[in-house]
Amino acid sequence: MEQLIMQPRIYAFDTCREFASAFDLGREDLVLTNRFLYEPHFSQLWLEVHTIYQEAYGTGEPSDVMVESILKDAGEIGPYRRIIAIGGGTVIDIAKAMAVAEPGDCLDDLYDAMPNLERRHELVIIPTTCGTGSEMTNISVMNRTRMGTKMGLVSEAMYAGSAVLIPELLQGLPFGVFAASSIDALVHAVESALSPHATPYTRLFSYRAIEMIIQGYQAIVEAGPESRQSLLGTFLTASNYAGIAFGTAGCGTVHAMAYPLGGQYHVAHGESNYAVFTGVMKAYMERSPGGELQHLNSVLAELLQCGRDEVYERLEELLNHILPKKRLREYGVQPQDLGAFARSVMENQQRLLKNSLIPVSAELIESIYRSLY
Repeated sequence: MEQLIMQPRIYAFDTCREFASAFDLGREDLVLTNRFLYEPHFSQLWLEVHTIYQEAYGTGEPSDVMVESILKDAGEIGPYRRIIAIGGGTVIDIAKAMAVAEPGDCLDDLYDAMPNLERRHELVIIPTTCGTGSEMTNISVMNRTRMGTKMGLVSEAMYAGSAVLIPELLQGLPFGVFAASSIDALVHAVESALSPHATPYTRLFSYRAIEMIIQGYQAIVEAGPESRQSLLGTFLTASNYAGIAFGTAGCGTVHAMAYPLGGQYHVAHGESNYAVFTGVMKAYMERSPGGELQHLNSVLAELLQCGRDEVYERLEELLNHILPKKRLREYGVQPQDLGAFARSVMENQQRLLKNSLIPVSAELIESIYRSLY
């Protein structure tokens, strides 16, 4: 059994200037980013790079419409060798698709061709949130508007050649974005620890990420939101660790159930994961309380200083200090959506459900949704 997949080389720099010099950015590079990130950190470096600003193509998470428009414009700016993705999950997921696409490609065609896609451009990924972990994986998640759900585009050709960590880029991150993205990293770590495809190597990264994130939250609750500034490097590293773990072990039922909520009601990825996270964990507790879940609960109990039977209540209390949790109805979800969501998960998210701690059915998934409604 394969124990650990770690395709990108990992680099860390204190500043963007150090990165730009070390990677010799220039005319053969296309930078996909956001203007609010590029201008304060890179514009004064006078780099001779091509730039595309993702926000010019729409807000929110990546969709087939957004990607196809960017691909069209990228084909008109001239030849480039590398794609430099500087941003959060939206930018990173789009850049992965660009790395295997030709100008003018339809995203549906890429889904039809996976996993046998071919790399067209070298890819360098620099995450600017502390949650995606996507710099370490070969998965790009898109809202397929023509189908009404999110789905993963997956190929060996979509791994980055380099993953670059620069904490300086997180300094202006609003607290709400920090909260949602770091909770996403926590979910990555938990789901990869419980995955049937986890290994002793991936669990080293999973459990260390869990520890770093929870202890970081405890410090923020004690010292206040601004104290996160001194912890940005820690959270960025924890997110990377979680990305390494789920890059091999995979994510499971939480992510699968979050996708219809994000796809239909445009709830940010980290927040949609948080909305269903403890509901899934409590369902696991009812049906399979032993094995790796028992070990996870012991780890959480020690970190949260509580009994194993109350870890998810105490964890939710801690997370609510970071990002108050909403019921599904508060996002506009209607009762009739719950069954449709469950059917969508079973039909479209088998890639994730194969990593579930327990076998799931549409009935079980709908019951979890209802418990969170």
